[in-house]
Amino acid sequence: MSAWGPRGILFITGTGTGVGKTIVTAAVAALAAEAGHRLAVVKVAQTGVYDGLGSDTPDLETVTRLSGVNDTHELTRYPDPLSPEAAARVSGRPAVDLGHAKKIIGDLSVTRDLVLVEGAGGLLVRYTADGATIADLAESLDAPALVVITAGLGTLNHTALTLEAMRERGLASAGIVIGSWPRDPGLAERENLTDLRTLAGGPLAGILPAGSGGLTAAAFLAVARDGLARSLGGSRSHT
Repeated sequence: MSAWGPRGILFITGTGTGVGKTIVTAAVAALAAEAGHRLAVVKVAQTGVYDGLGSDTPDLETVTRLSGVNDTHELTRYPDPLSPEAAARVSGRPAVDLGHAKKIIGDLSVTRDLVLVEGAGGLLVRYTADGATIADLAESLDAPALVVITAGLGTLNHTALTLEAMRERGLASAGIVIGSWPRDPGLAERENLTDLRTLAGGPLAGILPAGSGGLTAAAFLAVARDGLARSLGGSRSHT
């Protein structure tokens, strides 16, 4: 059974920043492309990117490098590495227009089999001055969200809060994925797997190893296939 929503739209969100959302987005994109699906990847708001030294690499460049998918759409960009709402405020630029984003994503879904939408930060990060979030956008499009999480201490609370917020909003979950599994996991990481399955109500939707973002596209595809569940196009049957 596919994790894609009824309109072929899947949001990639997380419990916070730096959890591996872009890598997971690239993994899902790589598998969908390998399967021959027509897909687009949307970044509603990119922050922390500017001309000059010290800038972050745009997330969609990473997605293209790892997955080969170049049908990408960055809707808004801000130079400061802040939440979209704060980054707009500091830069003096207009805030994200989520109505415009909804239209673009909806239009893309008409001609693509799958539209992946990567959020910024965590599920409830503010995009506008009135507090609109990526969860609101996903709900308005009747699209499920895949939650990317960390493996270590603190992840249980962050994951539980995120899933609870999704349930309260009626936002469907496409599962949870550990975005960066350490090469030498400690006691906390190993034991967290049991508790995370309890929170998820079953097997995890995937585990990607740390350092996956530095692989070649071919090696990354193999990692994506082994690391993600069948619902996301991978071969992992139980996590």
